[in-house]
Order: sequence, then C-alpha cells, then structure tokens
Amino acid sequence: MIPLLIALFVASVVLLSGVRVMREYERAVVFRLGRARQGLLGPGLVYMLPLGIDRSRLIDVRTKVIQIPPQEVITQDNISIMVDAVVYVTVESPRHAVLEVEQFMPATLQLAATTMRAVIGRMDLDEILAHRDRVNDEVRTILDTRTEQWGVEISAVELKDIVLPQEMKRALARQAEAERERRAKVIAAEGEMQAAHKLAEAAEVISKNPAALQLRLFQTINEISSEPAAKIVLPIPIELLPGGGRGPGVEQITQIVRAVLSDSKRAVQAEGRPPVLSGGDRPSLPPGESPGGPPRSDGS
Repeated sequence: MIPLLIALFVASVVLLSGVRVMREYERAVVFRLGRARQGLLGPGLVYMLPLGIDRSRLIDVRTKVIQIPPQEVITQDNISIMVDAVVYVTVESPRHAVLEVEQFMPATLQLAATTMRAVIGRMDLDEILAHRDRVNDEVRTILDTRTEQWGVEISAVELKDIVLPQEMKRALARQAEAERERRAKVIAAEGEMQAAHKLAEAAEVISKNPAALQLRLFQTINEISSEPAAKIVLPIPIELLPGGGRGPGVEQITQIVRAVLSDSKRAVQAEGRPPVLSGGDRPSLPPGESPGGPPRSDGS
C-alpha cells in the first residue's frame, strides 16, 4: 500500500510540474519532441507535458525600443556626421520570430544600423536636417519589409541626434546669419517700395488742393513743437534762393529786392545822411573827410 501511495505522489508531482502560469504579454512557442506546435500557449494557466517532452520559448509581445548606437556616416555631399536613432519593434508572430531567425532582437538592431547608414549616405546634409521625417519613413519602410518574414513589425524609427563637425557648425551659423540679413534687406526694400507708392498717392491727392499742403505743413509743425527740445525747420523752396533756380519767380523776386534797395537809398540821401550799405555798395568819400563827417580843426 505504501509503495502505491509513493508512486501516486511521485506521478502527481511529475504531472503538476507541467503547469505554467503565463503573463498577459507573454506567448509560448512549444516544441514537442523537437517539433514546433502550430498553436501558441498563453496567457494564463497552461499545461505542458513534463519530463522534457514539451519545451517552450517565451516571447514578449510588447513593443520594444532598440537603441541604435551612434553611427559615423558620410553624406552624399561628402560631410562626415554622427547619427543615432531609436527603433520601436513589435513581435506580431512569435512563431516566426523563433523559427525564422536565431535572435530577432540583435538581428533587427544590426539591420536597422546598416539601413540607416545606407539611407543617409544617399542624401545631402541640408536634406537630412530639413526632412528628418522623410529619413525616418524611408528607414522604417525598408526595415519593415525586411523583418516581415521574421514576424517582427517596425512601428516607428526616430532619429535622435545628428552631430556635426565644429567647422560645419560655424559654416551653417554664417549661412543662417547671411540668410537673415538678406531677408531683412528684402523686407526693408519692400517697405520702401510700398511707402513710395503711398506717398505718390498722397501727393496726387494733395496736388488737387494747394491748401491741403499748407494744412499738412501746419500739422507737421504742431507735431514737432509738442516736444520740449525740438527744433522747428521751415522748408523753403530752392527756387527762392539766389542762384537756386532759373524760373520766372527768381527774376521777379530779384527785381523786387532791387526796387526796395533803390527806394531805401533815395530816402536816406533826401534826409542828408549817408546810406548805410554793405560791401561794394558803400559810397566813396571826398579826400580829407572821415566817414563820421568833415575834418576837425584840431586835425583829428
């Protein structure tokens, strides 16, 4: 009786040793006597034949992140850069991930690094910096096509960092500065052109009514005089200045000035006083007379 109980106990222990508890994100590929079974085990409570009849390989079906170490890549325009990226991997078919490749994670990592170097090597530096999303999509598409037979899906590829040489950083900084200056000059020129058009329109409106120009002048003087330390400048047309123009207004003004000077000389001579003139118009005096009057008796 006792040997029978012992045999039952040993048999029950052996049978219970095949019970497994698998997590929600785990799947088991079972090999029975070396042959892979079609179905997968898990999650929850599963049973496998003990004594080495069933052997399993657990696969985590959660999305994994693969860090691609920095890779030195020469771009199409012969610039050496350092690029690193991350790849998001999901196992869609655990059976193919176990049967089609020895270790799918290292294989995916090596394939991702090689593909990234090949894709970046066909592009210029400006294109890489300006269109990272294009690089990510192209690398992801190539990887997804190659790893599909392994039961591995590439959900995303993201470039983390692009390290440039110091000389290239300085060159890009100078290029950006020159581009900003060019844009500033273009914007200033466009502003001047628009202002010129508006001034031309304003001049056309003012020319229809000469009083508008005078009102505008008074308004400008009022705006300038509101400041405590402002200086008021009255603009005078250059035609009114001597030698400033050749129009009929200059000749009329010259005749008026000459007539006023002649009247002033005649008025002064009528009163018996010498005219006070300037420059070459000063009259000559008789010999022996001083500018102040006849010579004195004392000879002074």
